[in-house]
Amino acid sequence: MKFSGRGGEYFGIWIVNLLLTVLTLGIYSAWAKVRRLQYFHRHTALAGTAFDYHGKPIAILKGRVIAVLLLAAYEIAMRLSVAAGLVVGALLAAALPLLLMRSLRFRAHNTSWRGLRFAFDGQRGGAYRVFLLWPALSAVTLGLLAPLWHQRMKQYQHRHLRFGATGFGFAAGAGGFYRVYLTALVLVLGGALLAILALHFLAGVPPQALGFVPVLVLLAVRPYLTARLQNLVWNGTRLGEHRFESRVGARRLYLIAVTNLIAIVCTLGLFIPFAAIRSARYRLESVAMLPAGSLDEFVAGQSSEVGATGEGAADLFDVDIAL
Repeated sequence: MKFSGRGGEYFGIWIVNLLLTVLTLGIYSAWAKVRRLQYFHRHTALAGTAFDYHGKPIAILKGRVIAVLLLAAYEIAMRLSVAAGLVVGALLAAALPLLLMRSLRFRAHNTSWRGLRFAFDGQRGGAYRVFLLWPALSAVTLGLLAPLWHQRMKQYQHRHLRFGATGFGFAAGAGGFYRVYLTALVLVLGGALLAILALHFLAGVPPQALGFVPVLVLLAVRPYLTARLQNLVWNGTRLGEHRFESRVGARRLYLIAVTNLIAIVCTLGLFIPFAAIRSARYRLESVAMLPAGSLDEFVAGQSSEVGATGEGAADLFDVDIAL
C-alpha cells in the first residue's frame, strides 16, 4: 500500500471543514466527512491504483438526523418516566444492530478500487449476535469475553465483505485477541503502579494528580493495542486466494503518537491534520497485499462476473447511520 497524502494539502481541507461545520451549526459535517474520506481514499493506492469514495453528503446527513432523533426520543422518554426510558432504551438497543449493519453496507458499497465497488452482505442474525448478544455477555462476565467479542465482530465484518464477486476470509482466532488484550492489561497495571509510586515519592505533588494516572497509562498503551490488533486482523484476512500482511511496529507507532501529541499541544490543535496524515501513512504503508496471481486478471474476472449479475441493490445504501 502507498499513501501520498500531504499535511499541507489536508490542512486546507481540514480547516475549511472545521470553519464551515461551526458556521452551519454542524450541518456541514456531512459534507466535511465526504471530503475527508475522499481525500484519504484517493491518496491510498494498492498496486499503483488509488481507492475512491462515492458516499453522498445528503445520505450521511439523513443518517445523522435519524441518530439525533433517536437519542432525543430516549432523552424525552427518560424525563417522562424511568419506565418509559427503559422501554425506549430497549427499542433502541434492538434497533442498533440493524443500524450498524446498514452503516457497514453503506461504507462498503461506496468504496471502490479499479472501478469495482466493495459490498457487505452480512445478515440480521449475525448483526444481532456481534452487536447485541456478545456485548451483553461481555458486560455480564465483567469483560472476560470482550476479546472473544472483538474477534467475532471482525470475523463478521470481514467474512461478509466482498470485492466484486469474491468474498474476503478471516482466519484470526480468539486466542490471538486474548494474547493482545492480556498483554495490554499487564502493561496497564504495571504502568499504573509505576506512576503511582513515582507520584508518591515526588515531593509537592498534590493527591489530585493521581486522577491523571489512568489517562496517561491508557494513552501509553493505546499505540500497542492499535499496532498489535491491526497486525492480527490483517494477517488473518484473505481476498479469495490473495493474502494480506501487516507489519506495524508498536514502538514506531508510539513514537509517532507521542510526537503528534506534543505538536498538537504546542500548536493549539493546528497540527491535528498533519498528525492524521503521519499516522495514516505509517499504518497504511505497513500493509501489503500478497497476490496469489495476476491482479489484472483477477480484477478483469471480477468485472465480468459483476457485469453479468449486476448491482441492483445500489439504492438500498442511501443512508449512512454514522454511529
